[in-house]
Amino acid sequence: MSNYTVKHMDELAALHHGAVKLVGAELGIESFGVQVLTFPAGFADYPEHDHAEDGQEELYVVLEGSGEFTIDGESVPVDPSHLLRVAPGARRKLNPGPDGVRFLAIGCSSDQPYERPQDFRLAVNR
Repeated sequence: MSNYTVKHMDELAALHHGAVKLVGAELGIESFGVQVLTFPAGFADYPEHDHAEDGQEELYVVLEGSGEFTIDGESVPVDPSHLLRVAPGARRKLNPGPDGVRFLAIGCSSDQPYERPQDFRLAVNR
């Protein structure tokens, strides 16, 4: 295996009609999860969730557009000039801004090895 992997965004396997690009699985990253998510304005189906069970801390980096996360009931605006870390037990939900949003989501637990979700492995190995 090479010491690096490079792929164009359009070459990455995806889920949910292309909204979730499987960056980690496609690039062979094994130590943390990473995806690029793209949602249009008005998209309301990003699920409210937490990672209390698997202990994943997440970092969100907005690449394009803007949005607002609701974290434990508090509104937190995000855009390309802001980085957002969310603790595992915090409930979070994203609402895209008026121009939609594309963001990089990186997650991993601090006390256990990263395990890629089965859905992500299947999408890449099809």
